[in-house]
Amino acid sequence: MAGVGDAAAPGEGGGGGADGQERDGRGEAEQPGGSGSHGPPPAPQHTETLGFYESDRRREKRRGRAELSLLRFLSAELTRGYFLEHNEAKYTERRERVYTCMRIPRELEKLMFFGIFLCLDAFLYVFTLLPLRVFLALFRLLTLPCYGLRDRRLLQPAQVCDILKGVILVICYFMMHYVDYSMMYHLIRGQSVIKLYIIYNMLEVADRLFSSFGQDILDALYWTATEPKERKRAHIGVIPHFFMAVLYVFLHAILIMVQATTLNVAFNSHNKSLLTIMMSNNFVEIKGSVFKKFEKNNLFQMSNSDIKERFTNYVLLLIVCLRNMEQFSWNPDHLWVLFPDVCMVIASEIAVDIVKHAFITKFNDITADVYSEYRASLAFDLVSSRQKNAYTDYSDSVARRMGFIPLPLAVLLIRVVTSSIKVQGILSYACVILFYFGLISLKILNSIVLLGKSCQYVKEAKMEDKLFDPPPASAPGKPSSKPHNKCRPSQGLSTEENLSASVTSQPAHQKENVIPLLVTSSSDQFLTTPDGDEKDITQENSELKHRSSKKDLLEIDRFTICGNRID
Repeated sequence: MAGVGDAAAPGEGGGGGADGQERDGRGEAEQPGGSGSHGPPPAPQHTETLGFYESDRRREKRRGRAELSLLRFLSAELTRGYFLEHNEAKYTERRERVYTCMRIPRELEKLMFFGIFLCLDAFLYVFTLLPLRVFLALFRLLTLPCYGLRDRRLLQPAQVCDILKGVILVICYFMMHYVDYSMMYHLIRGQSVIKLYIIYNMLEVADRLFSSFGQDILDALYWTATEPKERKRAHIGVIPHFFMAVLYVFLHAILIMVQATTLNVAFNSHNKSLLTIMMSNNFVEIKGSVFKKFEKNNLFQMSNSDIKERFTNYVLLLIVCLRNMEQFSWNPDHLWVLFPDVCMVIASEIAVDIVKHAFITKFNDITADVYSEYRASLAFDLVSSRQKNAYTDYSDSVARRMGFIPLPLAVLLIRVVTSSIKVQGILSYACVILFYFGLISLKILNSIVLLGKSCQYVKEAKMEDKLFDPPPASAPGKPSSKPHNKCRPSQGLSTEENLSASVTSQPAHQKENVIPLLVTSSSDQFLTTPDGDEKDITQENSELKHRSSKKDLLEIDRFTICGNRID
């Protein structure tokens, strides 16, 4: 009974190692049986173990405090290492971003260089080939009785458009004689610097709005004058459209003249404060565009706008130099006085464009190769406009893509040149004729070089097949949102029939039993970004239609300044 009592009372004894384990085991075995005990009290060995660990922890803490010192902290900071290989993908991406920013200036300037020469080609067309085309159209109109009435039209549509352009230029040129440049210069010079800064900003916004709406006015005039007569009349007439076009070109020319006058006042200011403020205005453009979301299509529109803006600034600087040289009796020494300011304006424009595009591509994860795609798209426009059945002439398609309208700028330049340079005597007229032939030679040489480079860029981008693919049909005024299948030209057709089925011709309706062959070249995915119109894609052909629903840059509306808003 004493043994049983000793075994049943685990709390009574000192508790050795083996006896304690036996008592713990029996206590745990008896606990489920309900022996009536209220639980064993804490064992003494547990308290000793906890005390040992506590004392050990205190000794470690005292030892750590003793080892902490300024020298040890400095040594740890100097010998601390980095383990960048554990996040290789992140740092590789950062390095590629740096390389992209380093490539942006070169790729952007290559695009700008090509685009400026495209604008120059369209601008020289107004001075060189347009007068000759107008002369040929008038000659045909005067010799019409000799031809008889074999043709249903008196003049071809292109000849009608050429005559309209020539008449608009002549009328606006004579209207510009009633605008006094000297009075405008002194009126602007008398304003305060802040007021001129506000005026210059307003002029830039007005120039974009005029460029957007002006091209619509001119196209409406051309279509109204050349529309087939069999159709029901749905317009106000050719004469009202003509007066609207004349009024637009005149007002836009005055607007550009005010811009040139403000720039001239900035050049001639004594402390150059206005010129500094006007150049700093370009850096404000960075703030308004860098931190916005851009896709490839939006960046393409901005690039075209920058090309047009830079070319316009070059012409404005030319006008400023002509006016200043006239005031100093064409003294060549004064040209070297203007040269630093001209270089300053051009350098600030280039720097702003580089910084703006570098950070836009960085924030939107766009590679630098996109600018070669933009250049190929502009080259495609030039090559397609040279085809036999092109919609417009050689300069209109590229001018529309840029948003550049050469007529108002040409009117202003002719007005400034004729008022600055006096032509007197036979020798002066001979020099004018030689200068005109020089302009024609420059236009032809520029066109040949641009066409060769454009064909090279199109081949490098593998876009030759698109020259023979019909464009997607869309309702008037509504962009096409459904995917269209592209077809290769059939091998049995001749070369002229292939050209008639090019990108500049109307698409033919195909029969239902004809299955079009899909183009599987890499040009299908060239210059494409998803447009979000994938809601009506079925489950069966999801992969095919996902590839076809991407919007090509070549199918963007070419009125890029305000016709397509940049979100």
